[in-house]
Amino acid sequence: MSTRETSVAGQFYPSNPQEVKKVFDHYNQILEKHFSKDDPIWQLHPRAVIVPHAGYMYSGFTANIALKLLADQDIDRIVIIGPSHRVYFEGSSIADCDNYHTPLGDLPIDRKLACELKEEFGLQYYPDAHHEHSTEVQFPFIKAYKPDVTVEEIVYSDEKPERLAPIIKRLLQDPKTAIVISTDLSHYYNIQKANHLDSICLDAVKGLDRAKLHGGCEACGKIGVEAIMIVAEEIGLEPVLLDYRTSADASGDESQVVGYMSAAFVEKR
Repeated sequence: MSTRETSVAGQFYPSNPQEVKKVFDHYNQILEKHFSKDDPIWQLHPRAVIVPHAGYMYSGFTANIALKLLADQDIDRIVIIGPSHRVYFEGSSIADCDNYHTPLGDLPIDRKLACELKEEFGLQYYPDAHHEHSTEVQFPFIKAYKPDVTVEEIVYSDEKPERLAPIIKRLLQDPKTAIVISTDLSHYYNIQKANHLDSICLDAVKGLDRAKLHGGCEACGKIGVEAIMIVAEEIGLEPVLLDYRTSADASGDESQVVGYMSAAFVEKR
């Protein structure tokens, strides 16, 4: 059996399972202080979420809100889609392994799905592209919160949102499948500039405004974000912003920050 081994465990997040659990417990203690059990946020039923992918100390709390909310849904498959930071290639690559390793244990990869998507959409498998932190940092959350699901990982490089959107739409035809879109926002501006640029991204997502997304948003995963916006508009999903912050919230350094957001896409009522 082939396993997608971890590439950034011990760097972006702890490699020790007890340390991972301790981090998640810390996030959830903060959530309990800020949101009561009756808060409307816990009544959301997302089909897809947007999450950041920096080191846990910077963006883990923001990701945790979305992934914990997603785990409360009646789903049995999660597909994580993120940009390639290390390897350039044309199109999108789908993981074609048997398992995805995390410090908390392995998650089974849906190889049948991988074969179907390869055939339907011409996806390839570029192994080097899957040593990718934008997707990997999400899997310990999934193993902790939804340990019995199957997973799949799609990493894109030179891709167009219009080509990625039909894949997402096809996946969401199954009500037991959820999508995770991975992106950070602006990189290494001072806090004022970062807040301005990131507000463009936030407003664009909130309004499903693709034109605004191209009016200054510097999200590294903008392709994936635009793809889920296309699908949301087509199938009637409503975006709900969950959290926004920058690395300055953790480091205190406002001179060069990275922005992070999380959002949920829920069925309109």
